[in-house]
Amino acid sequence: MGFLNKIKNGFTSTIDFIRDGIRELKKVRWPNRKELVSYTTIVVSTVVFVTVFFFVVDLGISSLLQLIGLGK
Repeated sequence: MGFLNKIKNGFTSTIDFIRDGIRELKKVRWPNRKELVSYTTIVVSTVVFVTVFFFVVDLGISSLLQLIGLGK
């Protein structure tokens, strides 16, 4: 297989990949506004909860280390 044929096959496979991607995106069922707001609220509240949880755990471990004399 020559160099130019390899380049041609590379372009062809790239174009096929993009076409397949577009075809698959047309099959997607996109959420409506109500679902999107609901999903976003769940994600943001989960992130806030996990952030607060790890902050409290970190604060507790820091306090424990200071109490036994290993912290600053």
